[in-house]
Amino acid sequence: MPRFDKNKTLTLSDAIKVTRPKAFMVMAKPIGPVCNLKCTYCYYLEKENLYSHSGTFKMSDELLENYIKQFIEAQEVPVVTFTWQGGEPTLLGLDFFQKAVDLQQKYRGTKTIENAFQTNGTRLNEDWCRFFKRNNFLVGISIDGPTEMHDKYRKTKSGKNTHQEVMQGIRLLKRFQVEFNTLSVINDANVHKPLEVYRFLKKIGSGYIQFIPIVERRSDITPPDGLTLVSPDYSDPAKLTDWSIRARQFGKFMITIFNEWVRNDVGKVFVQLFDVTLANWVGAPPGLCVFAETCGEAAVMEHNGDLYSCDHFVYPEYLLGNIMQTPMGEMMASGRQIQFGKDKRDNLPRQCLLCDVRFACHGGCPKSRIAVTSDNQPGLNWLCEGYKSFFDHVKPHMEFMANELAHQRPPSNIMRTPL
Repeated sequence: MPRFDKNKTLTLSDAIKVTRPKAFMVMAKPIGPVCNLKCTYCYYLEKENLYSHSGTFKMSDELLENYIKQFIEAQEVPVVTFTWQGGEPTLLGLDFFQKAVDLQQKYRGTKTIENAFQTNGTRLNEDWCRFFKRNNFLVGISIDGPTEMHDKYRKTKSGKNTHQEVMQGIRLLKRFQVEFNTLSVINDANVHKPLEVYRFLKKIGSGYIQFIPIVERRSDITPPDGLTLVSPDYSDPAKLTDWSIRARQFGKFMITIFNEWVRNDVGKVFVQLFDVTLANWVGAPPGLCVFAETCGEAAVMEHNGDLYSCDHFVYPEYLLGNIMQTPMGEMMASGRQIQFGKDKRDNLPRQCLLCDVRFACHGGCPKSRIAVTSDNQPGLNWLCEGYKSFFDHVKPHMEFMANELAHQRPPSNIMRTPL
C-alpha cells in the first residue's frame, strides 16, 4: 500500500484511484450474529445488541442482489471469492444460497466465482452437502479438537454438547466429497494439549488447519451499546476473560505442533500459521492480514448492509457506512479505511520496531494489542512473547525451506534433512 502525506487532503476520486485494492475481502454475515449455538467464548453473539431494533436478522433479497453485483464489479481480479459467515449461515436455508449462486452467475461476466462457507457443522445434512458439492463450495468447520476440549465451550443454547453433531456433519462432507478445512479456537481448554488437537484434526481428514488464539477482555460494566467484550482501544476497566490464553501457552502450543509437522507432514498437511510464516520469510504476501504489514482489505458486512472495517472491530466507531447508500468500493477506499489499515503499521511501539522478527509478525492483529512493552509503552500484542518464541524456534527451518523454494525444490525436502 502506498505511503501518504498526512498533511495532504485527497479527493475521493484520488483516493479510489491511488489506494483502492485490486481485490478486497468482505466477510458477509447474511444472518448477522444469530446462531443455533451459544459458545461461551463467542465474541459475535452480543452484536445482536447493535441491531435490536431491526426486527429481523435475515438479509433481504434486494440487499443480496445489490451486494453480489457490487462485490463482483469492485474486484479487479479474474477470480472472485465470496465468504459467508454468521452466526450460523445454514439457518437461512438452502433457497437463500441457491439464490446467491444464481445471482453470482448473473453478474459474474468473465470472472470465475468461488464460495467459502463457515459453519459450526451441526445442521449439515445430505441436501446441504449435495449443494456444496454441486457448486464447489469450500466449507470451513469450527471444531476445537477432541470431544472434551470441543464441548467445554461449544454448546447449544440449552447447554447441550455439540461435538457429536459436528462429527456427523464432517462425515457427511467426506461422504459427498465436499472440500473442507477446519478452524479451531485455541482457548484454556485445549492450549495445553497441542498434539492431541493436531493429531485429531489430521485423523478427521482436515488438510488445512487454522488455529485462532482467543484473547478477549470483558468490561467491568455494561456499556450503553451492550457490548461487554470490548475493543483494544477501550479505556475503562476491563479484565481478560477466563477462556483467553497467555502468550507463552500459545507459543508452546504452536512450537509443539510445528516440531511434529516439520518432521512428518510438510506438503501433506497445511497449517495456516506455518504457511504465512514461510511466505513472510521469502518476502511474499502472507495472505493473512494478521501478519501483513498493513491491513484494511478485509471488511465485514452485516445482514442489513452495514460495512465495518474488520470482523474484530464491529463497533459503532468502526462503521464505514451501508452499501445501499454508498458503494462498497468507495468505502474500502475511504480515508477512514485507509487510515485503519495504516495504523497497524504506524502505531507499533518501539519494542516492535526494533524486533528482529518484525518482518514475520508485524505486530500481529491490532485487536490483540492490549499489552504494554517493557518500558510501559502501549500497543504491544498480548501474544507477543509467544509469537517471538515461535518465530525464533522456526527460523532455521524456514531458512531451509526458503532456500529450497529459491532453487525450485519442494520445501518438503526438510523432512529428509533434519536440522
